[in-house]
Amino acid sequence: MQPLCSEEDVKLEVDCYSGRKADERPVRFRLEGRQYLVEEVLDQWYGPQDAFYKIRADDGNLYILRRESSSPEGAWHLVSFRQMPPEP
Repeated sequence: MQPLCSEEDVKLEVDCYSGRKADERPVRFRLEGRQYLVEEVLDQWYGPQDAFYKIRADDGNLYILRRESSSPEGAWHLVSFRQMPPEP
């Protein structure tokens, strides 16, 4: 069974907050032409060559974004998306 789309198929652009370090955390991202604001960074962890961010966006949904820290351009990828039920 083939996945419906891969990470490479999704157009993702990320704007980051830069404090003491460059690109400390995502604050806004554009996914397939739509802009989302990051309301909260819920978790952050590091792999051998990547940084991962679990975030809640202004649409109420959860996203996991991955930044390639091993390359100078630091490409971003959408790893996971979870649609959350609307709050009552």
